[in-house]
Order: sequence, then structure tokens, then C-alpha cells
Amino acid sequence: MKIVVYGQELTDGTREVLNDVVVFFKKHNTQISVTENLFANLSEEEKEGLQVFPINTRLDPTFSYLISIGGDGTVLRSTTIVADSGVPILAINTGRLGFLADTQADTINQSLTQLLNNEFTISSRILLELTCDPPNDTFGGCNYAMNEVTVSRKDTASMITIETRLNGEYLNSYWADGLIVSTPTGSTGYSLSCGGPVLIPEVSSLVINPIAPHNLNARPMVVPDSTVVQLRVSGREKQYLVSLDSRISVIDQDTVLTIKKNSFEIKMVELKDASFLKTLRKKLLWGEDKRN
Repeated sequence: MKIVVYGQELTDGTREVLNDVVVFFKKHNTQISVTENLFANLSEEEKEGLQVFPINTRLDPTFSYLISIGGDGTVLRSTTIVADSGVPILAINTGRLGFLADTQADTINQSLTQLLNNEFTISSRILLELTCDPPNDTFGGCNYAMNEVTVSRKDTASMITIETRLNGEYLNSYWADGLIVSTPTGSTGYSLSCGGPVLIPEVSSLVINPIAPHNLNARPMVVPDSTVVQLRVSGREKQYLVSLDSRISVIDQDTVLTIKKNSFEIKMVELKDASFLKTLRKKLLWGEDKRN
């Protein structure tokens, strides 16, 4: 078995979890690779028996799993490494909220044992693909997002106008701070904080959600995930921001953005006794009543 361990930075908490993961898999004769950004900060003793994985390299299908150590942002970044390899991601939470990174650091041995014993299910998560006209290669070929594609104003306090079309048909021109096109996975992220609905991962839908719209009757809209969304932004400034999850690019005004479901999905490991509904109750405190 081959695994690769990924994290964005080597904090005290990340180092402790990384050491626990390495110790566990060494006992099971596993080939362990660590992404170069983490590997460079390990001691010579900690590097013993480990291989280094270049951070800008895509995984190939010979790897069994990617272990993500961090928060939800780390999971989102790890998708640029996994890409279309089909390698499942097990996310260990050393961050804060942790919707995607739901495996807790204090149960690592139990969680990794379940992984080895195949006591888990795979939750497939759709991605959104972004193309620009005229072309813009700022995202370096990683033109997909697991949570959301967002357009927003750049260097101005003035709102922008986002002309929106669905499958070529005009929908609306949102006068707002921006617009979010979210997957079901991303429905518990930025979209939720802007008043959007929560979608379970299995729902075949997308959410179109304006950010602070001035046209007050504009509301979040749920559409089939087969929908092709086209956006054209105009405003007082010549440029605006586009983000794919946490990766941001500057785009020229009047560029046509086409957003659609990507051709491949990301596989998330969901361990035994874990579920999306349990995560909602735990992270959002649903069902909690302080009066009782």
C-alpha cells in the first residue's frame, strides 16, 4: 500500500498528528510519502523511512489514499494534488470547524485501523469547472473547485453587476458584492454564511447565491447540477476577483465565465459511524437547546 500525507503547514498540532500517522503505517509496511512543504521542516530523524512528494505533482492511481492533515481549507487544496487520479482522501482535522476534515486527531489509531480494515464508505463529491472567454490560465490547469466558484468586487466599495445565464437563457443581472455558485459540498461554507440552503452531498444540484444583493428580491436559487452557468461581470472597475475555493485570480471586466459540473469527482473517505447528518448536528449544534 502507498499513501501520501499532505498539509499546508507544519504546526505543533500538525507535526504530532503526522508523527502518529507515520508510526501507524510503518507498522503495516506501508510506503509513506510526505509532501515537500512538510518534509522540508521535519528533522532528519523524522524523515527516516519517508519519501518526499513534490507539491505541484498530481497523484497517480498507484497510491491508495491521500491523508489530509489540517482543516477544510487543507482538504480543498489537496484536491489539486488528487485531481482525476481517483485516490480517496481521508481528512484528519487539526483546524477549527471541520465539515470535510471530520476525523479527529485524538482518535487517529482507531480511524486508521478502520481504514485498513475497509470499514468505511466513499462519499463522491462533484466539482465545478471554470472556463473563461477570452482564455485565462491563472489557475494553472487546476480550473476546478470542490466548494464554490465565487465572483466578487476587487478595488472598490461599489457593487458589481453580474449578468447570469442558465443553459444560455438569461436569468438575472445581480447588483451585488458578488455571486457564489456552490456545490452541495460547498453549501455548508461561504454560501451558507450568505443565507444559502444546506444540501446533502448526494443531491444533484447547485446553488446560485448572490452576496449582499441590492435588488432585495434576489434569493438563493437551486438548479440541477447539469446546468451550465454563464456569468459576465461589469462595474466601475476594470477587473474583479474570481475564486475557486481558496484560490483567487484577477479577471478582466466583460470576460465570460462558464461554470459547469466537472468531468471527474473527488472521493472522500467516510469512516464507520460517521455521516453528514451527524456532522451537521455536531458542527452546527442542530438539535441543541440551551433552555433544556
